[in-house]
Amino acid sequence: MADPDFLKIVDAEVLANEWGKLTRYRIEYRRRDGTWQEQVREAYDRGNGVTCLLYNPETGCVLLTRQFRLPVWLNDKDPLVIEAPAGMLDGAHPEDRMRAELVEETGFEISRLDHLFDVLMSPGALTEYLSFFSGTYHLKDQVAEGGGHEHEGEDIEVLHVPLDDALRMIRSGEICDAKTIILLQELALRKMVPGQT
Repeated sequence: MADPDFLKIVDAEVLANEWGKLTRYRIEYRRRDGTWQEQVREAYDRGNGVTCLLYNPETGCVLLTRQFRLPVWLNDKDPLVIEAPAGMLDGAHPEDRMRAELVEETGFEISRLDHLFDVLMSPGALTEYLSFFSGTYHLKDQVAEGGGHEHEGEDIEVLHVPLDDALRMIRSGEICDAKTIILLQELALRKMVPGQT
């Protein structure tokens, strides 16, 4: 991508390149008053991803997962995080990747997914955006056990949570994952509009 007229990349140093790439940039940034300022910023690029919230209108439940997250534990929080199914694109089309992740993580195969929006998850530090999807599931849609891939270190518990309970779990702190909160609140807002579920 070409530099915009308010930005010049002076130097880029890769600090780490394992699971993702962490780069320190030295830039010149033209402020709104026209003056140039040198800044140093780090950006972590681990690719883009997808996430999805499935809702069962027959039971009133949403399909969530619970899994261990090391960074959460490192921040002295409960590391067994309740969240919406998600995954990295790894070069795949977002809807195709989401369908595969749903089967891998939850065991459910869904015929229709609706793309909601794309969200920058932490634009001050990550290059990542997530494509958000929603869909409807029924118990008959289960085609596999789910739980993730053991060889990828996944050990995922599948949860069927009543939507009202999930919304209360945001307030109590049991659900504190940003993408999941966004999806739950979006579904709750949609349910407030007749014919929008």
